[in-house]
Amino acid sequence: MLRFIEQSKLPTRWGEFNIHAFEDPFKGKEHVAITMGDCNSGEPLLLRIHSECLTGDAFGSLRCDCGEQLDQALKMISERKRGAILYLRQEGRGIGLVNKIRAYNLQDQGADTVEANEQLGFGADMRDYSICGPMLKHIGVKSVILMTNNPRKIKALENMGIEISDREPIETERNPHNSRYLSTKSGKLGHYLPE
Repeated sequence: MLRFIEQSKLPTRWGEFNIHAFEDPFKGKEHVAITMGDCNSGEPLLLRIHSECLTGDAFGSLRCDCGEQLDQALKMISERKRGAILYLRQEGRGIGLVNKIRAYNLQDQGADTVEANEQLGFGADMRDYSICGPMLKHIGVKSVILMTNNPRKIKALENMGIEISDREPIETERNPHNSRYLSTKSGKLGHYLPE
């Protein structure tokens, strides 16, 4: 069972957020919710569910769109002065950092992102969104405007009884390093992305 641990202020270049720490003792993972404004007003909350991507979020990797999506989400929340990001420690669509780098090596040899995961013995997407329920309950959210291109996130929240009042796409620029990756997310994983 996911447990709330503590919260504090989080001043950022996009404004002041609050950061809420959670612990999953069964999986040995820690997750955070980053919030701005009144989250439990009853109005739909602008929400991004973002899985950790060290290479994209911290190092600015051009192989994916993760870091740019996170920046866009923070900027959109800041502009509206209200919203939340659930930052889930599910690196590499749930396979972990080291395995993600192994998958990158397979991609360097010609596999796409789904094929690489499968060659390593994993599913295309191993993430578990059930941890979002307790996080959203803690911050008082029942209805969201979901910032996503991923239909699995929509379905997961709906299955938890969270109302999706609207979806806002998070689109980034293609580059020579992520173009095939984005096409694979669209073609094999069903993400809503322009070609």
